[in-house]
Amino acid sequence: MKYTGLFLGGLLTGAALGASIALLYAPQKGSETREQVKAKLKEMEAELQQLREKVKVKGGELKEEMKVKMNDLEQKIENLIKEYKQNLEPTHGAN
Repeated sequence: MKYTGLFLGGLLTGAALGASIALLYAPQKGSETREQVKAKLKEMEAELQQLREKVKVKGGELKEEMKVKMNDLEQKIENLIKEYKQNLEPTHGAN
């Protein structure tokens, strides 16, 4: 989970840097370039925020899924212990 967020952050940072460099080499006025860079950075910030929210939601979903699986596993273990004890009782009592 943590690594996914880091990867996505790095991906967005790389994309922002690449776009910024491309804009700096574009044949236009500096003020236009700065405006384009600002707009691109705002766009990337919004995308990063959306990705953070998606990761947060996905993390919550995974947490709930793990709780359900752990409860199921606990129940199966309890059932196996009961079966084991029931199977031991007749043979243990016969001795």
